[in-house]
Amino acid sequence: MDFFNTIGLNHYLVISAILFGLGLFAIVTRKNAIVVLMGVELILNAANINLLAFSKYNGGMEGVMFGLFVIVLAAAEAAIALAIVINIYKTFNTVDVSSIDSLKE
Repeated sequence: MDFFNTIGLNHYLVISAILFGLGLFAIVTRKNAIVVLMGVELILNAANINLLAFSKYNGGMEGVMFGLFVIVLAAAEAAIALAIVINIYKTFNTVDVSSIDSLKE
C-alpha cells in the first residue's frame, strides 16, 4: 500500500512530458495567436516542473532558483506577447497568425 502513497521522480517527469506535448501540439496545430501563447506557457510550465522535480530529488536549491527565473520570464513574456497581439489586432483586425503576412511601419 505504501507504493501508491509515494510520488517519485517518474511521476513528475510524466506530468511534465504531457504538458510539454500539449503545449507543442497547441503551437503546431493552432492558428490563433492567443492559443499559441498558451502553448508557450504550457511548455515553460513543463520545464519548470522538471527543474523543481530534479531540484527536489537532487537536494540542491539550484532548480528552485531557476524555477523562479522561469516564472519571471513567463510573466514578462505574457505581458509583452499580449501587447503585441493587441497591436496586431488593431492593425489587421484578426489574431490569425497565418493571415498576417506583411509588416507595417
